[in-house]
Amino acid sequence: MKRVSFAQFGGPDVLQLVDAEEPHAGPGQVRIAVRAAGVNPVDWRIREGQILHAHPIALPSGIGLDAAGVVDEAGDGVEGITVGDKVFGEGSNTYAEFAVLSAWARMPEGLSFEEAAGYPSVVETALRIIDQVGVRPGQTLLVSGASGGVGSAVLQIARDRGIAVIGTAGAGNQDYLRGLGAVATTYGEGWAERVRQLGTVDAALDLAGSGVLRELVELTGDPQKVVTIADLGAPEFGVRFSGVAGSVQDALAAAADLIARGRLHIPVEKSYPLADAAAAHIDSHAGHTRGRRVIVV
Repeated sequence: MKRVSFAQFGGPDVLQLVDAEEPHAGPGQVRIAVRAAGVNPVDWRIREGQILHAHPIALPSGIGLDAAGVVDEAGDGVEGITVGDKVFGEGSNTYAEFAVLSAWARMPEGLSFEEAAGYPSVVETALRIIDQVGVRPGQTLLVSGASGGVGSAVLQIARDRGIAVIGTAGAGNQDYLRGLGAVATTYGEGWAERVRQLGTVDAALDLAGSGVLRELVELTGDPQKVVTIADLGAPEFGVRFSGVAGSVQDALAAAADLIARGRLHIPVEKSYPLADAAAAHIDSHAGHTRGRRVIVV
């Protein structure tokens, strides 16, 4: 089969499309013929060797965590799923023609493979950090860097829970944030004062790692009310860095429920063929995403 692989840590140019042995489903796993794979910031952080403590790997290595496709092999102990079922979920080395998933759910009706591939990790992350920051119904959550995949999920999950949201994003994404139910403002010089004029902030999430933790602590009044998924300098400010995933299986069930109720939709901003995985990483690293980027197989 074809898969995207890298033999050394580094920039996007280390990604190569290579011939590889097909993986097979072990106990409690399924293998899918991949139709689309989600592109996440964690992918290029792994490729750069940034987070080896959380994702230890041996080189050469494949890449990718999220995927949607058609089950073609089920391991021992797998029940309730059969060959030919359409699923989305999380596994390993998903930038490939075949991949093994360790967590999965049936794709909701009406969802394309490209759309479905964009949900697993971002919904798990959104649910985890909303819970970790301790924001409650009736309170206001500030989301810095709100227009990407995780931000899109956070805004909609918060709205479903009765939490008000203020979101920061570029000028071109203000209407997008408003469409997801947030009060929107731009980042850049004077952003913290613009937020203050919008009201009191009870908790805050940093999704972009753009050096805003000091201001987020000032706006909330408590470093324990700030969580980041992108700024490794968090300990300097007493802020929690959330980088270890929780239950992806629970997140997939929650995503399927939200989608079925019409409470969650994350658009696909751009798709790429397997051979253009490097371009997908370059665009993901640049930020300014509206929704998700996916690789189509």
